[in-house]
Amino acid sequence: QVQLVESGGGLVQAGDSLRLSCTASGRAFSRDIMGWFRQAPGKEREFVAAVSWTGGTTFYGDSVKGRFTISRDNAKNTAYLQMNSLKPEDTAVYYCAVDSRLRFGKRTSDYDFWGRGTQVTVSS
Repeated sequence: QVQLVESGGGLVQAGDSLRLSCTASGRAFSRDIMGWFRQAPGKEREFVAAVSWTGGTTFYGDSVKGRFTISRDNAKNTAYLQMNSLKPEDTAVYYCAVDSRLRFGKRTSDYDFWGRGTQVTVSS
């Protein structure tokens, strides 16, 4: 059974940093795209970032470019999202996702497996 578990969320102040982790189990994910999405109350799920299976290619949503960094450690089956200069508008539930079809896209339909999410709250 494929499982993705996010961790590292919490309550921080504007300008602070957080690092989210996503650990995958059930099978190896070293050849898959791994991504992060977020969803704020009353809003649609939004693409945040994705990383290729080598870690060498990444891309980001416009709202987080220059502040967030995605990375992965295939030996640990884990992806990370380093979030710096956090803003109140970054407040959301953050979800990890896996794209096993290598679409490398920004749509939720491009991803096959999802975690349950971790809450990030940024106070002003």
